[in-house]
Amino acid sequence: MKVKNLINVICISGTIILSSCSSDDDAAPIVQVEAPATYEFLRDGESTVSFSGQTTRIAMAEVIISEFTDNTSTEAIIDAMFDHQENVDDFEDADLNSSDKSVRSKTAASRDFFSTNATDAAAIKSDFDSWIKGQVDEVFPNWAITATAGNPGFLQEAGGGSDRYLNANGLEYNQAFAKSLIGALMTDQALNNYLGTAVLDEADNVANNNDGVVADGKPYTTMEHKWDEAYGYLYGASVNPANPNPTIGDDDSFLNKYIGRVEEDADFAGIADDIYNAFKLGRAAIVAKNYTIRDQQATIIREKISEIIAIRAVYYLQQGKNSLEETTIDYASAFHDLSEGYGFIYSLQFTRRSDSNAPYFTRTEVQALIDQLMGGTNGLWDVTPATLQSISETIADKFNFTVTEAGSVTPN
Repeated sequence: MKVKNLINVICISGTIILSSCSSDDDAAPIVQVEAPATYEFLRDGESTVSFSGQTTRIAMAEVIISEFTDNTSTEAIIDAMFDHQENVDDFEDADLNSSDKSVRSKTAASRDFFSTNATDAAAIKSDFDSWIKGQVDEVFPNWAITATAGNPGFLQEAGGGSDRYLNANGLEYNQAFAKSLIGALMTDQALNNYLGTAVLDEADNVANNNDGVVADGKPYTTMEHKWDEAYGYLYGASVNPANPNPTIGDDDSFLNKYIGRVEEDADFAGIADDIYNAFKLGRAAIVAKNYTIRDQQATIIREKISEIIAIRAVYYLQQGKNSLEETTIDYASAFHDLSEGYGFIYSLQFTRRSDSNAPYFTRTEVQALIDQLMGGTNGLWDVTPATLQSISETIADKFNFTVTEAGSVTPN
């Protein structure tokens, strides 16, 4: 279902009016919800916006994925970073070491999708563990060996380009890990945890927000803070988090990056503002105690971020397909694109339909797509352009875009 952006100023008189407000003197008092120019909210002159935990986890994740390209690292080192414990020296950054946050604890951990689904949550964490183990056990020992079908190693992109380090099936574990984390951490926590009513309206959150009761020792209400934490998974590493779109795409390697990449595609121009404006208006609605508008903005955010995941999955599948159709195939480039595509396909299970509490693709459906991608004897070495086109069409068919639109060339 296509969800249209609501206007930034909405008049309420019992019901939401999207065009104009009645001037009838007998009408009920009108409450106005207006999005501010930037994501700035104050109470008694003090900012009420806080998402430091999200900023910390993004920083940890950046270090973790960098370890995949250090062949002197070990499984124990990367595992410890992924499952960081407070005051353990897993990072060079003392602030990260002192933190009680970790990436693993919030991977596949949303209230809506995983609080009653411990089996899938454990299986997903196990997938991330296996990619770490595979990089160390399979790829690192073959760092200087040319990869061939069925044998791990490296390939250099044509024209003296980047070296790509592959497992026996042509998959870059670092790309599988990083792009899958966009779904399992950033998307899942934002869409299926902090923007869900189970978290926003938990316990006495609504009553406290209505009465302006702030969290203990904090300037914000709990509901305000939960919405901000969703915001932090997109903009927590931004140079200017209150006004992030001027640098969107350059602030981290995860969801922020790919909102920017999709924004750069003329077919999807404006999607970055759609997301940002919905966050602003939803937060303003919380301040105004209008939970109908809040939830409408959450629906917009879910739709648009889910589209980002799907668009990039199709984009990378199409780039890989284009490479495989060349007379002289640049396997390093093709496998790099397809490894990124693998991660975005994996992330589809964390998307959220705007009209239900379900993802656009279930875990079973995602696994079926991955099986198609990697199903040959030698994985990506055997995949055909026809298979990549078929997977692309399967994904695009559930969204309001075409394979051609998503597959058009934009920066990586």
